[in-house]
Formats: sequence, C-alpha cells, structure tokens
Amino acid sequence: MKREDALEYHARGRPGKIAVVPTKPLANQRDLALAYSPGVAEPCREIEANPDTAYQYTARGNLVAVVTNGTAVLGLGNIGALAGKPVMEGKGNLFKQFADIDVFDLEVGSERPEDVIRFCQLLEPTVGGINLEDIRAPECFHIEEELRRTMNIPVFHDDQHGTAIISGAALLNALEIVGKDIAKVRVVFSGAGAAAISTAEHYVQLGVKREHILMCDRTGVIYKGRAGDMDRYKARFAVDTPHRTLADAIRGADVFVGLSAAGALSGDMVRAMGPKPIIFALANPNPEILPHEVRAVRDDAIVATGRSDYPNQINNVLCFPFIFRGALDVRATTINEEMKMAATRALAALAKEDVPDSVAQLYGLTSVKFGPDYLIPFPFDPRALLWVAPAVAWAAIATGVARLAVDREEYRESLEHRLGRVRGIMRGIINRAQADPKRVVFPEGEDPRILKAAQIIVDEGIAQPILLGRPPRVREIAAKHGVSLDGIELVDPGTSPNRDRYAAFLFECRQRKGLSLAEAEQRLYKGVYFGSVMVAIGDADAIVGGIGKHYPETVRPALEVIGAHHVTRLASGMYMLVFEKHVVFCGDTTVNIDPTAEQVAQIAISAAGLVANFGQVPRVAMVSFSNFGSVKHPQAQKMAEAVRIVRERRPALIVDGEMQADVAFDQIELAARYPFARLKEPANILIFPNLSAGNIAYKLLTKLGGATAVGPILAGMAHPVHVLEQNADVQDVVNMAAVAVIDAQWRVRTTSGSYVPVGTTAETAVPSPTPANPPTATASAGSR
Repeated sequence: MKREDALEYHARGRPGKIAVVPTKPLANQRDLALAYSPGVAEPCREIEANPDTAYQYTARGNLVAVVTNGTAVLGLGNIGALAGKPVMEGKGNLFKQFADIDVFDLEVGSERPEDVIRFCQLLEPTVGGINLEDIRAPECFHIEEELRRTMNIPVFHDDQHGTAIISGAALLNALEIVGKDIAKVRVVFSGAGAAAISTAEHYVQLGVKREHILMCDRTGVIYKGRAGDMDRYKARFAVDTPHRTLADAIRGADVFVGLSAAGALSGDMVRAMGPKPIIFALANPNPEILPHEVRAVRDDAIVATGRSDYPNQINNVLCFPFIFRGALDVRATTINEEMKMAATRALAALAKEDVPDSVAQLYGLTSVKFGPDYLIPFPFDPRALLWVAPAVAWAAIATGVARLAVDREEYRESLEHRLGRVRGIMRGIINRAQADPKRVVFPEGEDPRILKAAQIIVDEGIAQPILLGRPPRVREIAAKHGVSLDGIELVDPGTSPNRDRYAAFLFECRQRKGLSLAEAEQRLYKGVYFGSVMVAIGDADAIVGGIGKHYPETVRPALEVIGAHHVTRLASGMYMLVFEKHVVFCGDTTVNIDPTAEQVAQIAISAAGLVANFGQVPRVAMVSFSNFGSVKHPQAQKMAEAVRIVRERRPALIVDGEMQADVAFDQIELAARYPFARLKEPANILIFPNLSAGNIAYKLLTKLGGATAVGPILAGMAHPVHVLEQNADVQDVVNMAAVAVIDAQWRVRTTSGSYVPVGTTAETAVPSPTPANPPTATASAGSR
C-alpha cells in the first residue's frame, strides 16, 4: 500500500470518510416548521417529561461516540488527538457499514485521564454508547473502569476487549480441534499492553488457569518480585517462575498469543512448543511470525493472524459493531463480562455451522469447513450480525442491565432488514478474483488511471495486468504519477513479435467480411484490436477497455474478433447497481436496441448466470408498463412470451412478468394482488423490453437514485470482454478487472475447446438465428 494511495483515498471528493446524513425531509416550509421552530418544541417537552422518549424522538439510541486522545494510535504511538482523527473516522465507517450504527468521532485534546473521563461523562445525554479507542495503557484501564462505574450507557474499549473476544472464540475452537483441556493448557503472551492484559483476563474467564499464563513485555517475563516496568494491571499476571525470556517461557507451551511486534517469535521457539501448538500471531501489519514460517518447522500447528491474506483472521470488526448493536437495541446500561462472553461463544458456535456457498464465494472458495484453517467466521460473513448481536442482547437482558426487552424472532428479522445482503459484495468479488488471478489486458495502457489501477491490481493480487502501449511512454507516465510497474507486463502493439501471428488470425476471422491482410496488420496498431486478438488466441484471459472512448469503439472490435458465444449467439450489456441495502442487475442496457422475445429470454438467462457467478440467487423480473396481461400491447406481450421461453429452458430459475418495475420490488403487493407470482422476494435482476428503457433506467438510478454502477458487463461473449465508462476512475477500473477475472474463472471448457459462461449450456441456451444487431447498430445503441 503506497503512501500516495492512502492520502488520495482520504482526500478524494468530500474530504474524510464520514458525513452526517439527514433522515427526515426538509423540502418545504412545513418540513422546516416541523424540523425546527416551532414544531421541534414538542419532542423537547416530551423528553423533559420522560427522558426515555429521547430514544423515540432523537437519534441517541443509534449513536455511538468514538473517543480518543491519540496517545496510542495503531502502531504510530502518541501522535496526538488531531492526527488520530483519520483512524476514528475509519472506525465510524466500520460501525455504519457492519452494524448500521451512526458515529460521532471525538478527539480529545488532553493526555490527562481525568479530562477524558469528564469529557465522556458530559456526553451521556448525547449518545447511546461510547467506544474508547487508541488510548495508551495503563491509563486506558482506569478511564474505562471509571466511566463504567459512573455512567449508565455502554462504554467499551475495543483495543482491550475486541481482540480478547474474537481470539477467545478462536481459542475455544482450536482447543476442540487439537483435543486439549482449556483448564490444563499453558499460554504464553508476547506483549503486555491493553489488548494483551484484557485478552489474558478473558481467557481466565473462559477457563484458562491464571497460574498457567506467562506474560512477557519488552523487559521479559513478568514474574513476582520484578522491580522494573510494572503496574497493578501487569501485576495480576506476575507468577513464580524461573523463566526470564520469551524463549524460556515458550518451551513446552500449548498456546502462543502475540500482541507485540513482527519477528518476536522465531522458528526455534515454535519448534520448542508442546505438541499441536496453537499460535495467534496478531501484531499488525506484520505478525510475530508468518504462517509459512511456522509450517517450515511444525506441521501440527494451528495458526491465526490479524491479516486477511492468511486463514483465521482475527479482526476486531467481528466484534465491536455487533457488541454495540446488541447493547443499543436493548438500551443496556453497560457492557458486562457476560455480554462479552456471549459474543465469544456466539462467534465460536457460528464457525461450526455449515458455511453458505454465498459466503464461501465472497472469499473465492468453493467450500469452507470448520477446522484448522477455519476457526472463526470471516469478517464479511453477514451471519455474524445475526449471531453476535442477539447473543449480546439476550445476555444483557438475562443479567438485568437491559432497559428494553425484545422478541427473539422479531429482533433477528429486524437485523436482517437493517443491512440487507449488499454489504461487502464488491469486496467479495475481489476476494474471489484473488483466489485465482487471470491475465487481463488493458488496451489503454498509457492512461494514468489504468496505470494506477494496474498497480493496485498487482498489489492486491486480483489479476496479472497486461498494458498495451509504447513502453517508454508508459514508463514516463508511470514515473510522473509515482506508479510502480513491478508485476505489470508491457506490450507494444506496434513492435510485438506476435504481430504476424495476430494479423494472420485477424485476417482469417474477417477475410470474408472484406478485410485484407494488410488491413488486418494496420488494425493491430489499435490497442483494442490487438488486445481482442490476444484474448481470442489465448494469450490473455480477458480484456477490459474503453476508458476515454465511446462505447462502440471498444465493443465493435471485440464483436468482430471475439464475437458472441456459439451457443448463446447473443451478446448483451449489464450494469450492477449497488444501493445502500440492495443490489440490482439491469439488462440489456448497452447492446440490443429492440430484442425479440427469444432474445429477451437469452438476455435473462445470461444475466441469471452472471448473477449466480457473483454469489447471488437470481430473481428475474421482466419489466414492462403492464402487470401480468393488464395491458394488451405487443411490447408487454413480448415480455410475457420471454418469461414462457425462459421457464421452458430454465425451469428452476425464479423469473416472472411481465410486471411494472415497482411491483418487482413490492413483496406485499405481489402476494396480495398476484398470489400466483413466483417472485416471493424483491427481484435482483430487471430485464427491460428494449435498449431505450434499460439505458434510461440505469442512468436515472445512478444519477437520481444514488446507486453506484459497476459496468457495463458484457454477457454472452465467447471470451470475457468488459467495457469501462469513458470517465471511469481508478476504483472503477479495479472493480471491472475483478469482474473480468471472475468471468474468466467461471468459464468451463467444452469438448470443442470453446468457453461456455456458467449458467448457460447447450440445453438451456436460447437459439438465435442471427445476431440481434450488427456492430453498426450496436455502435449507435451503446453510447454512454
């Protein structure tokens, strides 16, 4: 991760990572009178008479203050309150994304614990809870203890308890796998800061004997009688022992917990541990020892780290959003030990459940099973909210610290609807791409956006980028923009040794379409032709192009060289529209001007296969201005006929219509007025009757509806071809590269050696006697 990338990310658009968004309309004089004077006086009077009504009339019940004084920020140390603000904003972003909790990040300009304590106490009327963050030890212990004693809202220091709760779940499951008794295991800690001390205390609550814990800090083992570098919190773990160093302490140990620094644990130390050792190397960004270094000396060890690129990631995001969600929803007065324990046991139990394919696919895996490489749930597993928050809420109710009781089933249902299923969909696509990167060629290799994206693609292991352009010019632009070309292949279409071979291939493809060999050689100077031939001939797996160009300039060469798949015989364009709480795929939005019923059916089948490849269950609505025959018109009848064709060829596919767009998302109206409809949940695929409708709809949804558009995604091509918007930014390029990689991954070889998109087979594809539109028609239709 480059410094410039991180700075650009934070400065892009509106500076920072969070904003305050109004939840009520303010469109006219009446709204103004209700929102402020005189109408606002009424809820004020109600709250004065009954303070609990603040949860009904204000945002307090869903608002958490993230408070720091900047004395222990990440691995940066005491950098001050202001410098710590980006971290606190990031924390707020995670609260919102993972648990729909609103946050005020508050940086306190004082290192005195008494000031932080008083500041938080004065916040009690404002917020429903306080998350303490990045406050150094031992002051953080005193601050949290005093606030919990004096306040009647949840106070939680995530640096202490988050790691404790999540690693505690991993410990329980790891011990079960290796068959060891928690009361008998010996645990060694490297590090004695806030996280280490809290984690050790949590392990004691789980059943580890205090006398079986050896804790080491910079000075060495914490033992009884040690004079230097001690405080009352470390003293809890001072034991009678002859050991003085980590190397001494680790001999014969069953568990190592690293909360210290990279390289603290050596291979020799791992070799000296007891049988079937459990190693939690949790220093960030670089752990005390890397998993492959453990494997080099022990094949019986279970390893967890804090990193996402290794199995068993112990990440605090599995804890703090859900702890606060459960505590806020029952208006808990505190977060007690029972609530923390409930979170630990909920995470441990969830890891033993069957992992849905949709979750496994988010991480590019075909199957996930409880075992040495899967001790705890993935951070982007949407089930974590549904397991942890209710467990915390029930524990609060059971221990008498909740002020509100909730119905179990109703509460789980409310959590389901709070976030929907959209969270992390793009991250999931990227994770799957990382599991099996493919070669992706970019025709516009001299564009700075492509260069910057290519570096990110290499850094994140998404694909193997091939940039087309003049290498000296590419290097000049890369140097100007601080882009490293390591891992990026540069190919010059003008001087490539493959020009003759590619020209012969292009000539063979187009010789009966009026193209001469000389013209084929000339066209290869254009990157999009050269790249398309690379993909068609097998020298690349996918092409992503079109930045700064009109849509037809990219699609026409791809259709000429690669063409539609021989089974589908129809290319179509899709957009994935990502809203706050749901995702909708729209087609055809870019290619076919006025498709026939059979072509509409094929567009729907291709779209369903694409959506299934993205880990979603396809639910297709054929949209029109008519609902199930309410209007007799050829356009409406075409969509109804398309439904019939799809059902004939794909009986298991959830598809219905024709229907109006609003009905496609209204489960209640569908059930009440059209009980025969097969759609029982809102559609996630909208198929339009013509290009005008599809193109207009997706643009309105992005410009007025606030959707983020990913696309256009070409479906039905013989090989992966994906087109960028003219004004695409760097992240758009990265996203589309990930989509292209997944497209390439999920194509299977037929006996003829050609690719078939997943979800389309010879039996289910809809025959099309001729392409829907020749390239010239596509060119006029597909402008963006």
